[in-house]
Amino acid sequence: MRILGYRTDPIATALLLAAGTGSRLQPLTDDAPKCLTEVNGTTMLERLVHGLRAWEFERLVVVVGHLERRVRDFLVDVAQGLSLEFIHSTRYRTTNNIYSLWAARQAMQEPFLLLECDLIFDNVLLGGMLEPDRIAVAPALPWMNGTMVSLDPSRRVTGFHIGPDDAAEQFTHKTVNMYSFSQPTWQRVSQRLEQHISSGRVNEYYETVFAEMVADGSLSLDAVNFDDQRWYEVDTLHDLRAAEKMFPRNGSRQLSGETGRRP
Repeated sequence: MRILGYRTDPIATALLLAAGTGSRLQPLTDDAPKCLTEVNGTTMLERLVHGLRAWEFERLVVVVGHLERRVRDFLVDVAQGLSLEFIHSTRYRTTNNIYSLWAARQAMQEPFLLLECDLIFDNVLLGGMLEPDRIAVAPALPWMNGTMVSLDPSRRVTGFHIGPDDAAEQFTHKTVNMYSFSQPTWQRVSQRLEQHISSGRVNEYYETVFAEMVADGSLSLDAVNFDDQRWYEVDTLHDLRAAEKMFPRNGSRQLSGETGRRP
């Protein structure tokens, strides 16, 4: 079944960052990549693939590193119908996600959706991200940590806060680590990524680049609210237990036909 309204040139390509070692999920990630961690019997990667197929995505580009063969083999098996491309991050053990995003700069030649491999969410949430130059956000709650953003009255991002979570009051929303980009926007982001990597700033978060560009006016992102919706970022064993409570086994897996794009 297809839902939601018609969209001009909806995004059909996704970029997934899945190179890291997932050290905070050890021992589960000692012999398995982070994206293959199971939440009530279903891996995070399989859930993500189901979501992409539900919204009729056509191409999936994956940056791999830690135990990459496991990721490749798994996707070849479960991602039928998606065109797959893999990019090996040669420095995944000693760099942060800015390096993984930079490694994919030449592969992305069309509008695309950027995701990280530790996200679990209801498929329906992807519907709001099918248009370019958007950022998924949720109101900041006590359990959340990581990058925060401030929004203007039109829900456009006005600033990023990266670092300790004692953010000023204006940073009211947490990023969900899901972004969409038009090709012109991505070209500007790629140029800024190149500057950072060339100067040796390989251990930063890619949000550092976004923060600089929003501050100087070269990047504009509209917020898509994940308010009161089911999503979770699984970084630690504690996160995993919380995600299993949020996504119980009897309702944890949405079939690929439950949501989609109206022709």
